Amino acid sequence: MTNQTNAPIEVQSKAKQAFVGLQMLFVAFGALVLVPLITGLNANTALLTAGIGTLLFQLCTGKQVPIFLASSFAFIAPMQYGIQTWGIAVTMGGLAFAGLVYVALSALVKMRGAGALQRIFPPVVVGPVIIIIGMGLAPTAVDMALGKNSAYSYNDAVLVSMVTLLTTLCVAVFSKGMMKLIPIMFGIAVGYILCLFLGLIDFQPVLNAPWFSLPEITTPEFKLEAILYLLPIAIAPAVEHVGGIMAISSVTGKDFIRKPGLHRTLLGDGVATTAASLLGGPPNTTYAEVTGAVMLTRNFNPNIMTWAAVWAIGISFCGKVGAFLSTIPTIVMGGIMMLVFGSIAVVGMSTLIRDKVDVTEARNLCIISVVMTFGIGGMFVNVGELSLKGISLCAVVAIVLNLLLPKAKNQME
Repeated sequence: MTNQTNAPIEVQSKAKQAFVGLQMLFVAFGALVLVPLITGLNANTALLTAGIGTLLFQLCTGKQVPIFLASSFAFIAPMQYGIQTWGIAVTMGGLAFAGLVYVALSALVKMRGAGALQRIFPPVVVGPVIIIIGMGLAPTAVDMALGKNSAYSYNDAVLVSMVTLLTTLCVAVFSKGMMKLIPIMFGIAVGYILCLFLGLIDFQPVLNAPWFSLPEITTPEFKLEAILYLLPIAIAPAVEHVGGIMAISSVTGKDFIRKPGLHRTLLGDGVATTAASLLGGPPNTTYAEVTGAVMLTRNFNPNIMTWAAVWAIGISFCGKVGAFLSTIPTIVMGGIMMLVFGSIAVVGMSTLIRDKVDVTEARNLCIISVVMTFGIGGMFVNVGELSLKGISLCAVVAIVLNLLLPKAKNQME
């Protein structure tokens, strides 16, 4: 009798988990597909690799952390440059090696403790690098919002991009509950509907696309210059990962830094990033939007993220989903990017402010000034046939200066 009573409850429990998992995927969906749509990767492949990456993360962490993985916006500018310079295959090869940075940091934390990251990558290093990531993307956002290098007129472009931006801002600021977690989705939806009224959308690709199709898989190629350019990119998201794990720990009331351990969560991100890149998808990192949804819904069961991953993998095989996403005009994405890329720079600023970095102190002033000038000015260093530039150069310079310049007496431990 007892077994008969328990059976329906278990079935209902799994059904509820599946539904909440779909809800979590919905929260992450707007930002999840934003990276492939901006960089030119296949959206269905991004869904597939996000699902696989999440499952790999759960494998590495013993399925203890309620986290969903998808690509960090910090990778957008390097991916754009890499794809334009070397093509998708070579860029994917470089990103696969970038995943090994997480693995190396995981080993460092395992041997020296979580404090080792803080010593090598303090806020004075990470903050300005993140600012440069956001500021470096600003011209791209403006160009897309104005419809440059596209078939859209200036008037249509400005109207659509600004309406999209204002919608996203209003939802982010004035909405409440679950709605507040998906401002990007609302912004894209309103911008898309406006484009429909203006006759700017061609639905033929959606009509031609099959319901079922295999996601587009790209076999990576490996080129030393691309690998060296993309390797340092993983540093900023890896350090942000620590904040993400601390946030989800605070939300759930469990110390994930201690158990399963920061070294295992970093390893999970690294394995997921490399696996995604080997399939042609964007790198995978922990996702802040989903952390907010976990806090709001109080659903702390990691099984829910398993269901979100399964949903992502299942949807990735629907050809019409990818075709529909490809019809979103670039001017809509431009409106979204005006906010998103600026918010990246704000994260860098908040890193400096939160840790009370004294920017007038000579050592800190030198590190931040050089990094900002190199990044905004487009500095590059050629060594033979290899070239170090952009965010990669900024990250290397910040780390080297932090290690070489002596600390002030009040900064020494």
